[in-house]
Amino acid sequence: MEKGTLHWNMTKYERGVYSEENDEVAIEFPLTIHINGEEYATMVCTPLYLEELVIGFLATEGIIRTTKDVKSISIDKDMGFAYIDIHRTFQRLNAGDKRWIGSCCGKSRSFYFQGDAKTARTVLSHFHVEPEVCLTLMNEFHNHAEMFQRTGGVHQAALADKDGMQIVFSDIGRHNALDKLYGYMLKHSMQNNQKIIIFSGRISSEVLLKVSKMGIGFLLSKSAPTNLALELAYDLNITAAGFVRNDRMNIYTHPERIIETNKQRDLS
Repeated sequence: MEKGTLHWNMTKYERGVYSEENDEVAIEFPLTIHINGEEYATMVCTPLYLEELVIGFLATEGIIRTTKDVKSISIDKDMGFAYIDIHRTFQRLNAGDKRWIGSCCGKSRSFYFQGDAKTARTVLSHFHVEPEVCLTLMNEFHNHAEMFQRTGGVHQAALADKDGMQIVFSDIGRHNALDKLYGYMLKHSMQNNQKIIIFSGRISSEVLLKVSKMGIGFLLSKSAPTNLALELAYDLNITAAGFVRNDRMNIYTHPERIIETNKQRDLS
């Protein structure tokens, strides 16, 4: 069985006492992506669901739109390479420029924003959920955080609807967790209507744009947003809620989607 963690012998200090113990830590794995025979990027990730990660990453980059654009894909996990052939000619934005995409902060902003105008999209969905549904989903999300509970070193992203969680992915990179989610949706031809993304990390502009590229209008996070992310969420018609925990949340954009049933009746 594949694992995204390993065990490490360490010395623990607590209240003046040293002890030798075994700790479980997240694996940090470099994966170099080749497109049509050309090296495109090296990303640092958790070595699970690598095909979903690559497909989702290429989709958010605007290199592919669906899995039909992919001629073939193979992962050499032992060597840390992913080989993708696509049906069209691929041309790098800056010829010869190799990129290292770290596990924490994504890629350089100059690279990130060049393709966003083509791939980010305004979400047209207008479905509503009750506040209790959002809080229940976040509680269920925490219950699925096994790798985080064991290591404290990964982020998590999930796809849900009003009835509950559908799929959850973990990765040391918060962007990677979302890319795995998107890749899974594309591989399984999942519809994005009336879907909710639940996220463990900060709502940054990069995170918000990835959600928009999936065509999903709901983002719930247990963490804080940035101002640029909220400006984008407002413009792209995405409901963004942060600090979703216990019995409260902050609804920063398009709060009309999170409304109690009796108020929905009053407005109809």
